[in-house]
Amino acid sequence: MYVAATTRCFANLPLDAALQRLVDLEYSLVEIMIHETGGHLKPSLVAADLEGAIQTCRDTRRLGTIGYSVDIEAPESEYYEQFAACCRLAKATKVIALTVRASELGTPFNAEVERLRELVRIASLDGAVVGLLTEAGRITQDPVTVKVLCDNVKGLGVTLDPSHFIFGPHRGGSYEQIMPYVIHVRLRDTTKDRFQVRVGQGDIEYGRLISQLFKNNYQRALSVDIEPMSDLDQAAEMRKIRLLLESLL
Repeated sequence: MYVAATTRCFANLPLDAALQRLVDLEYSLVEIMIHETGGHLKPSLVAADLEGAIQTCRDTRRLGTIGYSVDIEAPESEYYEQFAACCRLAKATKVIALTVRASELGTPFNAEVERLRELVRIASLDGAVVGLLTEAGRITQDPVTVKVLCDNVKGLGVTLDPSHFIFGPHRGGSYEQIMPYVIHVRLRDTTKDRFQVRVGQGDIEYGRLISQLFKNNYQRALSVDIEPMSDLDQAAEMRKIRLLLESLL
């Protein structure tokens, strides 16, 4: 396992400045957010100018890129086209893990299975792997449903964000049943009342989580995903969690 950080940690900065801040904080690996809203790149722009996106994602100030987070807002006629462009970007920049969000609660289960099967199929053409994000307010807020989805979609992995199982409706229940499917992990500190708190003041048991991941032969990234807050010293929090995670590996 190794420690990385998302560009969302510096969502208030342009991509090049966000990357430089991560370098300054002694991170060596990055996950780039390709989100139509709030990302450092937009999937629609990746599709419109793939070569430009490839050049942008290669210029990472010596940071190694370990994953892309892809959040597309296009209608179905363009949705898979944009995702395919992001997969081609991943292949060109030697990235394997692509994180996608689950559909909202109330989406028919069969429709979600079909969507995910198509995403996995498209990603496989370029050697990429899809990780479905665990997220409160989405189908994946319940680990039982996450496991059923993975069992029904061959090749689908999980991007584990344990904060959503502490702060969300699951409220600290076990999610051990999905550990064998995990291909990517995102971390911050969380309590049952606040999604993000200062590192060390929350309920995330980092040592226990890392132990569970080791037991399931997880060998990928622990990606720090602390969003900027007005009452938070972002640089101090980023240093603190990096040192904490590195001490546990």
